[in-house]
Amino acid sequence: MSAIRLDHITKSWGTARAVDDVSLTAEEGSLLVLLGPSGCGKSTTLRLIAGLEQPDEGTVTIGGADVTHLTPAQRQISMVFQSYALFPHLSVAENIIFGLRVRRVSRGERDERLKRVADIVGLGHLLDRKPSQLSGGQRQRVALGRAIIAEAKVCLMDEPLSNLDAKLRHEMRTEIRALQQRLGMTMVYVTHDQTEAMTMADRVVLMKDGRIEQNGTPEQLYNRPETAFTARFIGTPPMNLIIEGGRQIGIRPEDIRVVSQDGRAARVKATEHLGADSIVLCEIDGQPVAVRQNGFSKTAPGDTILLGWDSIHEHQFDKTSGRRLDTAAGGVSQTVSG
Repeated sequence: MSAIRLDHITKSWGTARAVDDVSLTAEEGSLLVLLGPSGCGKSTTLRLIAGLEQPDEGTVTIGGADVTHLTPAQRQISMVFQSYALFPHLSVAENIIFGLRVRRVSRGERDERLKRVADIVGLGHLLDRKPSQLSGGQRQRVALGRAIIAEAKVCLMDEPLSNLDAKLRHEMRTEIRALQQRLGMTMVYVTHDQTEAMTMADRVVLMKDGRIEQNGTPEQLYNRPETAFTARFIGTPPMNLIIEGGRQIGIRPEDIRVVSQDGRAARVKATEHLGADSIVLCEIDGQPVAVRQNGFSKTAPGDTILLGWDSIHEHQFDKTSGRRLDTAAGGVSQTVSG
């Protein structure tokens, strides 16, 4: 059993609460993503799981055992950091097996594990190279190999792809997810990138100001955001929020269409052409609204267009608290016009 459980964890730095009464569970063999903006407490939460920080209150359980006061080594976990943390004077092979050597694992077992791990992460032909001779993606694979070779059932990752370019990030997140599923590891993965969270996670924990804003599957966070913050954080472009009276109406850009009549008048501010689709940036009554259109949009700044959407796609939030008021209109297809 390798499930991770946090019960009412609190961690303060002086008068500031970095983690404020956080409770969550990572199921055995799952990939849980801690997501949120800088300073939300996600990395501190990961460090509390790892034992690199001690909580002021609450308990940390791994595999059914209370590890709150155990050292990182006693928790039998592996960890991959944002910086690759490789020894520049050691070869790829020596970096990968370093932990095994420290733990005095026999040479025969080290060699056997190294061959297996090198094949998994695709480094078999690079074992004699030094880190300075590797690309960023290759260095990240070395860090992954070092974590995998420990054969720990729990792996923690703190923004491991933030130093890579967009193409490599796409490739590596696919590889990490495949590795996690292949090896059956329980993984907790920290990122500020909602695309990584949505494409990799079994479950996403979105954090804000040290607290959990929403905990659910990627689909739940996207289709049923419980707060206006979640609605705006998840999705590219983010959900539009239009204030009307004492509430906010949320509508995703892909659910808005340009209509020929009976729509809300909107003034076009700019158009972003993305190839397969376009994002038309507009204003309705001075409030910004983004519209996703298929293909190449012919709208131009200064144009006035009419926008409509079906009420079934609306999300409603309290204007003051930002909390969800109700579900999207249940099953009623109705064009909302101005």
